[in-house]
Amino acid sequence: MKKKILVSRQYPLSGIRLLEKKNFHLTLWDKQRPMTQAELIDRIKNHDALLCTVTDRIDKNFLKYCSHLDIISQFAVGYDNIDIKEATRLGIPVGFTPDAMSEATADIAFGLMIAVARKMFFLHKTIISGKWGYFNPTGNLGIELKNKTVGILGLGRIGIKMAQRCRNAYDMDIIYHNRKRNINGEKLLNAEYVGFEELLLKSDVLSVHCVLTPETKGLFNLPAFKKMKPSAIFINTSRGPVHNEKDLIFSIENGEIWGAGLDVTDPEPMQPDNPLLSMENVCVLPHVGSGTIEARNQMSVLAAKNIIEFYKNHRVPHIVNPDVFPVAG
Repeated sequence: MKKKILVSRQYPLSGIRLLEKKNFHLTLWDKQRPMTQAELIDRIKNHDALLCTVTDRIDKNFLKYCSHLDIISQFAVGYDNIDIKEATRLGIPVGFTPDAMSEATADIAFGLMIAVARKMFFLHKTIISGKWGYFNPTGNLGIELKNKTVGILGLGRIGIKMAQRCRNAYDMDIIYHNRKRNINGEKLLNAEYVGFEELLLKSDVLSVHCVLTPETKGLFNLPAFKKMKPSAIFINTSRGPVHNEKDLIFSIENGEIWGAGLDVTDPEPMQPDNPLLSMENVCVLPHVGSGTIEARNQMSVLAAKNIIEFYKNHRVPHIVNPDVFPVAG
């Protein structure tokens, strides 16, 4: 009997075709908007597996009605939308798509760093508003990045790619803070492990690449920003709630830091009247870190392969909660 998979969004065909070739029965959501949780629960009832993404709320309420699922495969590297503890308790493996978006997201972080340093978004707006004006020798000056220090919070796949770009382009010194030291990353980058407070104090650019957890939520608040250099640039391409937005606004307005580059906000989408959007030293993008043809195609393939391998070999190549599978004795 064919396994039935609910596909929650219009994902790239690279992965969908793989599932079709393996003779799964696919139910495809045909709208651009995400399903509400009620719609998702209603449609998943007679399905065996779910292919979902970060806009789908897979919380305890959802899992209460959908404990029959064989597997959940997430089209994303992050999974803070899923109650992993509850899924594990129910014996549901959760797959995700690491590596696929590392290059693309690091490009966004690196690009935002340069854009903030040179006020690119703001200066672009001056052209649109007819304010190009005359050459001003001291007007709208940015800062250079050569030989500065980049601090990485979360030296994992994406953090390493960002650090490599900073080292190769600008000979930047690399410091980082993780829950656990990354010895391989230190050797690869000649990076120095530091405590969180030292990361704040020493970084000229502080780029966030950590996961969202209760410990990291609101980690960058006013006390943290006050410890940073007034010339520092804050970059967040991980999750919006890692920084406190009101504190970030206050810190930039009052010169606690130079500026910020954000690909993630809290909430999302950001409202068009948000003060950050009118600041000279701030560049905001609408959560497009993985937004390349290559990355999204690979994410779709990895998400599909997680489902295929589960039903073929009872294993999930990229799994969040390996404890669901008994360890062979």
